[in-house]
Amino acid sequence: MSDWADWIGRSETRSDVITPGLLDRFCATLDQPVTDEIPQGLHWCLCLPDAPTAELGTDGHPKKGGFLPPIPLPRRMWASSSVSFDAPLRMGDEITRISTIASIEEKSGKSGHLVFVAIDHETHAGDRIAVRERQNIVYRQPASAPAKPVASGATDPSKWDWHQTILPSETLLFRYSALTFNSHRIHYDRPYAVEEEGYAGPVVQGPLMATMLLELAAAKLGANKLSRFSFRGQSPAIVNQAINLVGRQQDENLILAVLGDDGREIMTALGAI
Repeated sequence: MSDWADWIGRSETRSDVITPGLLDRFCATLDQPVTDEIPQGLHWCLCLPDAPTAELGTDGHPKKGGFLPPIPLPRRMWASSSVSFDAPLRMGDEITRISTIASIEEKSGKSGHLVFVAIDHETHAGDRIAVRERQNIVYRQPASAPAKPVASGATDPSKWDWHQTILPSETLLFRYSALTFNSHRIHYDRPYAVEEEGYAGPVVQGPLMATMLLELAAAKLGANKLSRFSFRGQSPAIVNQAINLVGRQQDENLILAVLGDDGREIMTALGAI
């Protein structure tokens, strides 16, 4: 592996505007009514990468070596995020997002060599900071064999105060990829997802599931009530396989998760009011 020190501190700035059309499409994708509130999680649909099609890699992502370093590992995924909601977004806000590479760390795990890239995002709405986020991306070696998720038994929703079951369809994944201008092929190209990256089928997007957890919290507590939210992917969710959104409140804190019907932890998350 290379010395990536020169990439640390590199930044880029992107701009956007919150429009009625974006809000309508966001709410339609999630089967939520449109209100005057801008839902938490919509910031993941702003200031999107806009690489020309000719500049995409074989995985559908923009080719490496632009803003992100050219890590020589083929598989890439959003591993986790820690978000601070500092001020609510509003319709018509002019958005500026400043993204900075905070660290690059090499590790070895059960799946082989890994490289973690941490990115700090600061989202400004006009003259105020609205959202701050530390995003962690992991780069991995080629899949040696199709992944076999380890089940831990059937999910028992009675252990949770909140529970909602979702069946993520191909159209849901397509719509969210369109909302976020995400052309990563693992989310829509079954042969690529299975044969090249070793998944059991197209993979449900991590930020989509995180947004669903934010929507679950909003349904129970009201809109824009969270000051902090963090999530970590634990195992892949696959299209047309049911997922369980669960949560409980402990004083000012929330414990949230996405679970498979087989009891697997797909995503763990924490929130604070």
